[in-house]
Amino acid sequence: MYDRILLATDGTEASTDAATHAIELAADTGATLHVLYVVDENVYSAYSGDEYVDEAEGPEHGLEEVGDEAIDEIRDRAESAGVEVESAMRHGTPSRTIVRYADDEDVDLIVLGTKHRPAEYRALLGSVTDRVLRLTARPATVIKTTVAE
Repeated sequence: MYDRILLATDGTEASTDAATHAIELAADTGATLHVLYVVDENVYSAYSGDEYVDEAEGPEHGLEEVGDEAIDEIRDRAESAGVEVESAMRHGTPSRTIVRYADDEDVDLIVLGTKHRPAEYRALLGSVTDRVLRLTARPATVIKTTVAE
């Protein structure tokens, strides 16, 4: 049924719950799990960088460290479950980058985590998950995580 499953992670609790689902699904179906972390270029391009002495201290490097940690943690969990893992880190707009990666790798399913928040919150800010669902024609599973406000 599934040969390639894409888990897009941002290292949050919602992504952890989605990772659990994706790993179990990949183990049950024998699929390769693709783990993707997108460094949001809108976050680091919003800073002037004046406070940083050299490029190695910029905000994108901190985001890359978070991404490396998130990917490594999921890789360890997946490999312990006997799941083959492909990982990638990309820079860009998260929703578009996730959809582009899914298309490039011809994944069979996208697994995304989201925080279950009030409708008012979503109306103001939206979410990467909502945007991915609107942009992709691929099957997707959304794992909701309730967060304390």
